[in-house]
Amino acid sequence: MSVSGRHAVVTGGGTGVGAACAHYLAAKGARVTILGRTEENLAAQSLPYQVCDVTKIDDVERAFGAARELAGPIEIVIANAGAAESVPFAKMKPDVLQALLAVNLIGVSNVWQAALPDMKSSGGGRMIAIASTAGLRGYPYVSAYCAAKHAVVGLTRALGKELAKTGITVNAICPSFVETPMLERSISKIVEKTGLSREDAENALKADNPQGRFIQTDEVAEMAYWLCTNGARSVNGQALSLAGGEL
Repeated sequence: MSVSGRHAVVTGGGTGVGAACAHYLAAKGARVTILGRTEENLAAQSLPYQVCDVTKIDDVERAFGAARELAGPIEIVIANAGAAESVPFAKMKPDVLQALLAVNLIGVSNVWQAALPDMKSSGGGRMIAIASTAGLRGYPYVSAYCAAKHAVVGLTRALGKELAKTGITVNAICPSFVETPMLERSISKIVEKTGLSREDAENALKADNPQGRFIQTDEVAEMAYWLCTNGARSVNGQALSLAGGEL
């Protein structure tokens, strides 16, 4: 499988990892459609886009239908849209857990289901979730996020087995902290709530990575691209850690 000429849909494509994945695939010749909730961010990428809330199945089906009309059947889906929130478990409200499950888990399921008929018709495809090391281990104060990302890893492993004979592969990329606007918000919140300096807050988040650094968006994009190539055709149902040796 080559990405050249193939239609790839990337959710959360307006910023950060999603934007990096979209531009990398486009540079390799893919026809890329990005999805997201904020039109201003999507328009800034200069790629075809559809405004879409991945937690709403009707919205996803509309966006995928429009993308399909413009660029043809969908053979690659990178489910990147996600959100995180830090709160002690004892103070976590049910709506926090429900909201994080909605975007981080249900959103992945929705977009993969929307793309599945095209992939089955074409005899192959790539389903990729941008999960997190929080899907492979626990972190304090983000129990809802960890629960959602663990669920994504479980979905990936189950669906990889279910679709194994169809030519479709299903995998999750699990980076540690990636230098994105979402990470910037997390750092600012730590500084605000703890009184730590920005440098100390950053170092606290880097501490689990043996390389002592944040992951960069291009690293995630290149791994996603590799999963789309023929060389990764036997990589299926995997949760691939991208964390400098943390896991």
